[in-house]
Amino acid sequence: MKKINKTEFIVGIIVLVVVLLAGAAFLKDSGLFYRMLVGLGLGYALTRAMFGFAGSANRAYNAGSTKLLRTLTFMFFMSAVITAALCFTGGAENYGLWINQINLGLIVGGVMFGVGMAFCMCCASGVLTDIVAGPSRAVITLFFFGVGVYIGFPLQATQGWVTDTLVHSSSYETGVFLPDFFKFDGMDGYLGAIILTGILCLIAAGLGKAYENHRRKSGTYSGVDTEIEQEKEEIEVLQDQSAVPVLSETTVYRVFAKPWTLKMGAVAITILFSTLMIITKGGWGASTPYGYWFGRLLMVFGVPVETITGFTYQGAESFTMPFFDNAMNVQNTCIIVGSLIASLMMGMFVKQFKEGLKITPKEALIYVIGGLLMGVGTRLSNGCNVGALYSPIANLSLSGWVYFIFLFGGGMLGNAIKKRYFALGKNQG
Repeated sequence: MKKINKTEFIVGIIVLVVVLLAGAAFLKDSGLFYRMLVGLGLGYALTRAMFGFAGSANRAYNAGSTKLLRTLTFMFFMSAVITAALCFTGGAENYGLWINQINLGLIVGGVMFGVGMAFCMCCASGVLTDIVAGPSRAVITLFFFGVGVYIGFPLQATQGWVTDTLVHSSSYETGVFLPDFFKFDGMDGYLGAIILTGILCLIAAGLGKAYENHRRKSGTYSGVDTEIEQEKEEIEVLQDQSAVPVLSETTVYRVFAKPWTLKMGAVAITILFSTLMIITKGGWGASTPYGYWFGRLLMVFGVPVETITGFTYQGAESFTMPFFDNAMNVQNTCIIVGSLIASLMMGMFVKQFKEGLKITPKEALIYVIGGLLMGVGTRLSNGCNVGALYSPIANLSLSGWVYFIFLFGGGMLGNAIKKRYFALGKNQG
């Protein structure tokens, strides 16, 4: 059993305490404090479980492993069941469900985002956690991600192929709400929607497993280092039948530092997503604030807010209100902090941060391109890996499944381009 890094562990505890005290003292209301807690939890869970949406395609292409992809479908189904239960008991009209448009923008944006996440080895949420683990890559990606969102705002606001949906169901003009097709099921459509979602999850997981088996048979399966480490840690715990004192370093390691399995991470994220649905009546989004952050940067350099709002079709408040008065800014910032806390407690921070500072000009270029593709892609698809994929699927929207297909296809395409033209094909995301 590995031991904890006492120095980093203590620093992690200090960071957590300081952030909680600062949030309680300076955030203006309990809603923002709650968003802080959710952000910390998401960042912690994503890092502790070495979990990320981009890895679904990246790991499949580069290593042949679809374990993360299959875990995502497990998370999608759990989250959809919870949404169905909430809407059945409380009424769907009382929730801001992410029933997104199905149109050309969703398809093009999905492919663009997939290529971009392959180039950058991260996604909209992953770029935040990567600021801790891969700072050089993450900073470049995040900056140009923000540029992409900013220049994509006008397209999102004015283009019919982005704003209008080609199909919609009876209760939502914005898109297709799966329960609308099963009103005969005795549970207002939610039973049928959950069964259909389960079938789609099983199909995705089954295709992923078949692909992995093919890679194993062809001798091109290499496995993912982090997944191998997670499995090894779990086996060691199961094989260790000795009594462990509650107050011991081994117990502290198992509780706070041992890598979580992917399923543990999925369960934690599902719980946090569920609290968002219950408390905020909405899902999880991440990418839109990046465009606002770039707009704020332009204001620092003297660009008038009127010019920014005229270009982006966004309200001035998004660029001018105090930074930590915005719930999404609090949540996204605390995802970074939550990742930092997890990295410190696991004793990984110093090593990862130092390694993450190294970057070549070729890598920098591909991160610039990838960041721009992801940023613009989110505006065309009206969301990112959480806003166009996870939240819609969890909210029983057909758009999430359409996006999933083109996102994953774009991810495989992006990895192929990256390997052929940039000679960078070993990163697993």
